[in-house]
Amino acid sequence: MRKATIIVAMDAENGIGKNNDLMWHLPNDMRFFKETTMHHVVIMGRKNYESIPEKYRPLTNRTNVILSRDSALKIPGCLVFNTLQACLMHFHDGKEKLFIIGGGEIYQLALQEKCIDEMFISHVEATFSADVFFPEITLDDWKSSTVITQEIDEKHPYRFITKHYELIRH
Repeated sequence: MRKATIIVAMDAENGIGKNNDLMWHLPNDMRFFKETTMHHVVIMGRKNYESIPEKYRPLTNRTNVILSRDSALKIPGCLVFNTLQACLMHFHDGKEKLFIIGGGEIYQLALQEKCIDEMFISHVEATFSADVFFPEITLDDWKSSTVITQEIDEKHPYRFITKHYELIRH
């Protein structure tokens, strides 16, 4: 089965969103997301897609994939699949990297189906009373390295560390 990569930013309580929106403005994290996913496939749930400001969707220079239970859903400029398995099968021989970009239900599904072998997680060092969370996971089977350490500055009101996690093969 084709593997995918999770990319997510979360607060200290695994919070990833509130009221279907981001909870912070961190330009260097957004730049990292854009540069990392550019020219690849981004896979997201419908609510996550709708949370992207209209002027930015579909995300440019990326294949946008929406997962939805609604088999009649059509979104211009996007591919729509009813299951993650169908999506992964569609891209089974492609060269593009597959990125799971949210939201919470889609991250949970990808982890449950064990189709993830890599993650980029930006750990934001604050809490935001989120209403959507990244699933609780154990990182025992993952090797990590630091990609970005961003201190608080005039553009970044919160410190964050972006880590790259690779699944350790057993």
